[in-house]
Order: sequence, then structure tokens, then C-alpha cells
Amino acid sequence: MKSKWIYLVLSSLLLAGVPLLRAQEPPPGPPPDAGGPGGPMGHRMEILGFGEMHPGKIVTGAPYSAVAVTETKQTLADGNTIDRKVQSNVYRDSQGRTRRETTFPAVGALAATGQPHSMVMIHDPVASTAYVLHPDKKTAEQLPLPPRGGKKAGQLQNRFETHVEKEIASGTLKKEDLGVQTINGVSAQGTRYTRTIPAGQIGNASAIVIVNERWYSPDLQVVVKSARNDPRFGETTYTLTTVQKSEPAASLFTVPADYTVEQSKPRLRGRGGPAGTPPPPPPGEDAPPNE
Repeated sequence: MKSKWIYLVLSSLLLAGVPLLRAQEPPPGPPPDAGGPGGPMGHRMEILGFGEMHPGKIVTGAPYSAVAVTETKQTLADGNTIDRKVQSNVYRDSQGRTRRETTFPAVGALAATGQPHSMVMIHDPVASTAYVLHPDKKTAEQLPLPPRGGKKAGQLQNRFETHVEKEIASGTLKKEDLGVQTINGVSAQGTRYTRTIPAGQIGNASAIVIVNERWYSPDLQVVVKSARNDPRFGETTYTLTTVQKSEPAASLFTVPADYTVEQSKPRLRGRGGPAGTPPPPPPGEDAPPNE
């Protein structure tokens, strides 16, 4: 059940990202209640190795391949520390097709299996398809894609921008321009968001300060580095390394001939909310930290 829960989260993240890929210049993340600066979903995505999955248009004519590394460090009240590291190989071709290969270590929800779990996610906007590949079973689950159209993406972006403006006006969110910096050979524009949760808002004795830094490459149109420092969860860093601006092999964006293709079963509304969203983990099972 634990492994299944992680799979449902990953599948839903891919599905959720499809309509958002049609927006314009990506903001720092979804609205705070769904994972913006200091929000829970952004934190979960970083832990699971999806640091650069921010809303943005389908990018064509800018192929690349890279290694994405997400590291988190959480210090407990007794001084103990929890360190996590997730590494992924990421690819995008000139047509805007993307591929992510991630191996999750046998810790947390996967500790019971004793084996790491590999997963490959492919999004092909050309063929309007998306797949989750399971190398251990040689199966490919074809995911249902939302209909084309930017209405929902536009609504999400407007909602995010409105919320940010309100937080800045109230003084709970501060935005700073960090200028331009070359990170792993890629020129990137930096932005820092500092969010303050006033004392008493969530039962906290004193104010909680959450700092997010994000370095975005206008050339590649991806986040190449981000850092989050949240006293409630710890420190999380995401870095895009070994960046190569060349065309990946076309075979990376297709399902191997020896794989069995299965249609993804629709998620029912109910425990997990709207269709396509994962249900909460059963009581007592591990899950990524939330707010």
C-alpha cells in the first residue's frame, strides 16, 4: 500500500502538470494553499524529485538533458537528522517531449520492500499522450490527458498572482530580485521569496520565516536551482547538473516494443477528492510531510 500511495502521488503530479504546461512565464509555484512559497505540495514535489515541475508553456526548440538532484535535511527536536536524496535523469527534445527517470531509494514508504523503485515518466504533447513506465514489470501505463485549452491554467495563474499580491501588500511575503548568475554552465535569473507566518496563526509561539530561492533559465525555460528553508520541514535543495544542450535520442520518448501498454484506471471522486488525485495514505502509513 505504501508503494502504491507513492505511485498515485507521482501519477497525479504528472497529470496535474499537463494543463499547466500551457501557461506563459512560470511563477514560483502554485497558490500557497496548493504548494506555493511555503505550501505543502511544493515541499512534497521537491522531496519526490520534481523540483523543476513548475507551470510553464510547452517548450520547443530548446532540447537538453541533465541530472536533477534533490536533497533534503530535517533536524528533529532531539538533534537527530533525516537526510534524503533523490536523483533523476531528465530529457526534453526540440518538440517539447519530456522524460524523467527516477529511482527512489528503499527508505521511508519503500523500506519494507528492501528494494529501490524505479519509475519513468514520459509526456508527449505531440501525440497528446503520457505514460508511466515500470521497468521492473516492463509495463507502461497510459495516462488520460485533460482536453487541450488554457482556461484552467490561466485561472490557476491568476489565482496565484492575486494571492501573491495580497501577501506582499500585507507584509507576509517579500519578493527580491537576486540578479543573474551562472549555475552549472547555465545563465539563470534568481528570485527570493521570504514568507512570514505571524505568531499565533497556526499555534506558533513566534513568527516562522520561510525562505525560497529560485534560479530560472530563460534560455532553457526551466528551474536550474532552488533552495527552500522551512523550520517546520528543514532544508531542501534542488539542482540541475550535467546539463547538455543537445537533442536526446527520439527513442527516449516512446514506449519500448517489449513493454505491455495498459490504460490507467480513472481515480474515483471520494476519499481522494476529484478524479486524478491520490487518496490519503491509510492510517499509520508513511507519507511525505505535510502542513
